[in-house]
Amino acid sequence: MTTTIAPAASAAFSRRSFVKGGAALAAGTALGTAFGFDIAHAEGTVDPDAPLEKRYTYCDMCNQVPKCGMTAYVQDGKIVRVESRTPHPTTPLCAKGLASIQELYDPKRLQTPLRRTNPKGTGASQWEPITWDEAYDTIVSEFNRVKDADGPDAVMFYCGDPKEPRPPIQRVATLFGSSTYGLESSLCSTATNITSQLVYGRGQSSSGSDPTDDTGSCMIWSLNAAWSQPNRHAKFMDQKERGCKFVIVDPRITPTVMGLADIHLQLRPGSDGALALGFINILIRDGLVDKQFVDEWTHGYEGLADLAAQYPPEKVEDITWVPAAKLEEAVHLLADNAPSTLVTSSAGLAHSSNVGHALRAVFMIPALMGMIEKKGGVMFASGGLPLDVSGSSAKFRAEDLYTEQHFEEKRVDKDDFPAWVSFTKHFQTARLPEYIDEGKIKAAILVASNVMIWPESNRYQEALGKLEFVAAVDYYERPWTHDYVDILLPAAMCHERMAPFAAYGRTIFFREPCVAPAGQAREDWQIMLELGCKLGFEEECFGGSVEAALDNVLKTAGLDVTLDDLRANPEGLEIPGSKNEEGKHASGKLRKDGEPGFNTPSGKLEFDSEMLKGFGYEGLPVYEEPVHTPYAPSEQDKQYPLVLNAGSRLPFYTHSKLREIPWLNQFMPEPVVRLHPQDARDRSIGNGDVVRVFNHQNEIEMKAEVTNLVHAGMVDIFHGWHQANVNLLTTRDFDPITGFPPFRCGLCEVEPTGKGRLVGQDKS
Repeated sequence: MTTTIAPAASAAFSRRSFVKGGAALAAGTALGTAFGFDIAHAEGTVDPDAPLEKRYTYCDMCNQVPKCGMTAYVQDGKIVRVESRTPHPTTPLCAKGLASIQELYDPKRLQTPLRRTNPKGTGASQWEPITWDEAYDTIVSEFNRVKDADGPDAVMFYCGDPKEPRPPIQRVATLFGSSTYGLESSLCSTATNITSQLVYGRGQSSSGSDPTDDTGSCMIWSLNAAWSQPNRHAKFMDQKERGCKFVIVDPRITPTVMGLADIHLQLRPGSDGALALGFINILIRDGLVDKQFVDEWTHGYEGLADLAAQYPPEKVEDITWVPAAKLEEAVHLLADNAPSTLVTSSAGLAHSSNVGHALRAVFMIPALMGMIEKKGGVMFASGGLPLDVSGSSAKFRAEDLYTEQHFEEKRVDKDDFPAWVSFTKHFQTARLPEYIDEGKIKAAILVASNVMIWPESNRYQEALGKLEFVAAVDYYERPWTHDYVDILLPAAMCHERMAPFAAYGRTIFFREPCVAPAGQAREDWQIMLELGCKLGFEEECFGGSVEAALDNVLKTAGLDVTLDDLRANPEGLEIPGSKNEEGKHASGKLRKDGEPGFNTPSGKLEFDSEMLKGFGYEGLPVYEEPVHTPYAPSEQDKQYPLVLNAGSRLPFYTHSKLREIPWLNQFMPEPVVRLHPQDARDRSIGNGDVVRVFNHQNEIEMKAEVTNLVHAGMVDIFHGWHQANVNLLTTRDFDPITGFPPFRCGLCEVEPTGKGRLVGQDKS
């Protein structure tokens, strides 16, 4: 929808205004009225007498789902101002959204298809501009050549961040016949999704439930929502003000801890499984278990009780660094303030070599307390729209074809991670270098991808270099990845895109592009649909029309609504339907057969997983130390006494993205390692010193931040810096069940370099 309005009188916001307003919003400390910020275009590029047009979109600058609403003010065909969209379910915008127009008009953005003219992996890439048809024809020729020689599964279709392009990528991959469809979620949310279903049953993917007005207490485990999801954090703060009690488990003192925690359990990174078993030990010992719920609705309680008996609070303190008395206090706070609920992050807890068991133990805690399917407790989602996080239907994603053609049986990861394969339709990319070395993957298209995402990133770079052909789609040239690709395609940003929809409960939003794409850039959905047409699927890919594809999403989701309906309702259109209700396990609404219970082999919530035992794994949530641990270190590990917690989020960056934006880059322009004052003193390190962070695998240089916000004995490293990629230090010691890497429980040492400043190659 477009509305013409008079130019705003207060058109100028200074850089200082942006810093003050945007940073506060991002940190979740000033969530209130909408802020708006302007961008100064080069003189003469915008007609100052042209009217301002008000257009609506939603932001994809981070991974927050649902997406935040955005209003863009367009003058002379260019966005000159953005602000929060009101009314909208998620407002206001954070610093990343407010700064998005600076990225939109960055002259370094890719604006034309490119073809490599020098050998891959030899340094600075050399490119020549080509047409879209030339690019598509090259990709199609190479993909079909590999398909004819090695089969369709030898071509990998991969989507990184943002998640918006997933649906057409999956559709085209499946139509092509390739089961080798990969996602960044093989390092993000999927471990949480799988482990929750192993406990609660297939279809009940969960990271817990946010506190409501019925909730008495809430345990937040490894989530710093104040920085990663500020709008969600604001709702937590509302519940805190109402009287809800909070226990927060995190090795750091975060803004979330400072704003919410009644009790903070500051554990050693990687020891979550032991802490959860200690929690269970106290629940059982002190008679705090809901025996009626456990007896009627759970499987494996006796075995779990025997296992938890091995983890009394004193032993848990020794393993986790959490004082026994504080753990006991936390257990009783939750038990005394029922109903209680659990909230976990999608990935923080998952980044360990024991996540398959540790996360299951955490999900068992509310079950033992009888807080499953109870108002104010953990409620399984129901009643929402049949759309995934990327706003598409299963039918659109061709998941029926995946099943009909038995893709599960030919997946490259089926022997390595069988539990993963049974729960997902995207392969676990952990062993990508091995699959390439073994000749199982010969070509790829990488959309919004960066090899910095993987542990031992250089291994994945080397693997890309061995592929016969690689195409990539991105906003920028990113040498960490694009030094190894043959064709590079320019992607349109969220302000320039139509697809996909955004859904909030039963309300669906549609967006029109606010402005035309920069140069020859095209939106990801259009690129993939046009590529699908070139591959021979003209009808199935709607002739390359994004609008026709979105219409198909609505139809295949069974929604009695059209694009014209959505255009006429820019504030969102609520689709009538049932609402979530409690007690679904008792009413038979968790199982396809309609019988009471849970969708597991036993028909009950499983403490001892029959599914896992069927795949050859231990069924109980046994605790195992990280491969590299200070608790029982090997001779090699004794040289690296500090626990490495990598991957912490910042409110102004999204992984390796947004480093190009000056408004954001000013907040933390250099790579930082946080360490405790005692550890700094022991190493003669001062605040701001340039230090060497190293282990048996590699080394990087960073600036030291000496702070008591981290526990003694550990370092905390924010990831994503091209010149100091912490994933050169993280290892490929994958969790056997999920394939997740131990980003948050490695080992390292830190020493001063004596250098006055950091020097690093601009390489992302």
